[in-house]
Amino acid sequence: MIHLAFRASNTDIFKLLQNCPRIRAIQVPSSYRKTLSRASEMFLVMQGVELIEGDVWGHRKDINEYYSIDEIIMHRIAKLRANGANPNEIANAVSRETRLSPQLVKYLIKQSS
Repeated sequence: MIHLAFRASNTDIFKLLQNCPRIRAIQVPSSYRKTLSRASEMFLVMQGVELIEGDVWGHRKDINEYYSIDEIIMHRIAKLRANGANPNEIANAVSRETRLSPQLVKYLIKQSS
């Protein structure tokens, strides 16, 4: 998974998937999501890459280029699921607690199933 902090052109998307063929999800800020071309969206769908809208809060590129999802978050998702919460409830709760986007949390839920 990767988070793009720039407005990606069709060429950027193509080169990204060419250089990183194992990517399964791309997260973009909502303002950039609205400007992504239809062709890029279709290309991502054809490649099996999920497009997720959201920001990475509290992450500074000048300190660290990577952001890892903490195992505690995955345990919290599993605990809420075990208590019978539906994916929307889990996404809303975890999003409030961690400042991760609800769409990213839903992606994590789907991947941990």
